[in-house]
Amino acid sequence: MDCVFCAIVAGDLPASQVYDDDRVLAFADLNPATTGHLLVVPKRHAADLAALDPDDGAHMFRVAQRLAAAVRASSLEPEGVNLFLADGEVAGQEVFHAHLHVLPRRTGDGFAVAADFASPPREELDRVAGLVREALADAP
Repeated sequence: MDCVFCAIVAGDLPASQVYDDDRVLAFADLNPATTGHLLVVPKRHAADLAALDPDDGAHMFRVAQRLAAAVRASSLEPEGVNLFLADGEVAGQEVFHAHLHVLPRRTGDGFAVAADFASPPREELDRVAGLVREALADAP
């Protein structure tokens, strides 16, 4: 099976499960960026965010929010939590089955999303906002 998450959902590969319902499965990441790193995976295959059923996506985030609270309440005692979804190869997606990372964070844990943030003029921000507004009318 080409989709490793499909194989995990099907029970063909083992996973250290933390949550399971009719829509999603959540389990410990095999290559955790931080201690307690979890993945929330929709049971219906969707290669990326555009292919993800909106109800499945909403449910993924609800479950991730509960898991983040559980991680914070656990003896793992992180100082914070990131939710991270990579959509597309250039965004860092390596497994092409949509999934949401729940990343417990601690000072000095080594995980970083680095960027050179700029402060463009308002005109540029307005131009970009307009492009997205136009495309929004055609978005699913």
